[in-house]
Amino acid sequence: MRRRVLQATIAAVTVAVVLLGFPLAFLGAQLVGETQLQAIQKRADELADKADFRIDESIPFSERMLERHIGGDGELPAFVLVTAPDGTRYQAGEFIEGRTLSKHVLSDTGVQVSIYVSWWDVFWQTMRVIGLVVAAAVVAFAAGIAMAIWQANRLAAPLVYLAASAEQLGSGQVRPELEPSGVEEIDLVAAELARSADRMAGRLAAERQFAADASHQLRTPLTALSMRLEEITLATEEEAVREEARISLEQVERLVTVVDDLLTRSRRAQGGTTEAVRLLDVVHQQEEEWAPAFTAAKRRLVVEVGPDVRVLATPGALAQVVATLIENSLKHGDGTTTVRSRSSGGPSGAVVVEVADEGEGVPDELAPRIFEREVTSGKGTGLGLALARDLASADGGWLELAQRRPAVFALFLSGVPAQLAPDVVMPRGSVISPRTDRRWR
Repeated sequence: MRRRVLQATIAAVTVAVVLLGFPLAFLGAQLVGETQLQAIQKRADELADKADFRIDESIPFSERMLERHIGGDGELPAFVLVTAPDGTRYQAGEFIEGRTLSKHVLSDTGVQVSIYVSWWDVFWQTMRVIGLVVAAAVVAFAAGIAMAIWQANRLAAPLVYLAASAEQLGSGQVRPELEPSGVEEIDLVAAELARSADRMAGRLAAERQFAADASHQLRTPLTALSMRLEEITLATEEEAVREEARISLEQVERLVTVVDDLLTRSRRAQGGTTEAVRLLDVVHQQEEEWAPAFTAAKRRLVVEVGPDVRVLATPGALAQVVATLIENSLKHGDGTTTVRSRSSGGPSGAVVVEVADEGEGVPDELAPRIFEREVTSGKGTGLGLALARDLASADGGWLELAQRRPAVFALFLSGVPAQLAPDVVMPRGSVISPRTDRRWR
């Protein structure tokens, strides 16, 4: 598309320059030539009037009276020749050899006035105008190309980002972020892509939850059946019964394996691992794990997350990101560490998770590179925050340093849209906790 826009704009500029530049150059040259001829005619008329005045007033002729008409002050140099009625000739200026342009005037008293200018002087005057027109055409052509490049980038860049967002959607990152481009049609496509991503997120979460629930519901009777078969094997002494029970137990175990394989394949086929996660479950899990460390450091860990806040994320990845931020606050911060959530306030319904403390904050020289690998203040490996940002990006979110002093890290996550609320489009119990293994115990 970028190439086509460039070609179309350059073609339009070329046509405009050709259609306007050539006629303008021709007319400009004609105008300059006519203007110079009119100027020569005017000089001859003025000189003829002066000659008549001198004859009427009986003032003798002299070559000095011709000096004002030989050029200068922006006028072309000329050769002036005046022939009096008695045949006396007066001349001024340098004689012009070669091709000339001339004007001849015969006054009322019979004075013959002739003014000659070099044809080449007039020619170079016209060439100067043509050169100015050509220079203006080149400037217009360059400006058109610059405008074409700017316009092509303006139109093509949002489409590239739109394609990247579509690729994220196809890879399972069901809430790609795309800034408004200012092009109405592209923004409409981006908005529709975002709505499609929301619908797909709900369906994927519902399907994953259904697969998890089905697996759980099948595991319970299969586990009970396995226990019964094991009891039969232990309770009977008949070899035939024990053999049949053993074979049946193997069949049950094979069926459990098949259920697990089907669940794994279903998740892989759907692409991506984002789910509708209740944020409070993830944060409380991290609170339980880090509470002893904060107590030992004589510090507090406070959680301010609403019970109904749900986000689209990979449970394990989200837990690791939150753990990294809490650990970073414990190592480098001071005072109370607060984990809170809020809405971003935008139309996308994104959720912002902030981890803040009361320490001295991030040094100015470290802040711009804090998410780069191997960048550390000396108390860590420098990989934690870089990995946390990668994990957040993989789920369609992003992680940034919102405030330097005191340090506040903000994790932006995609919220579950209202029209895809779990109670509406997902089965009961569809909001998946990162600690789903407890349901099987």
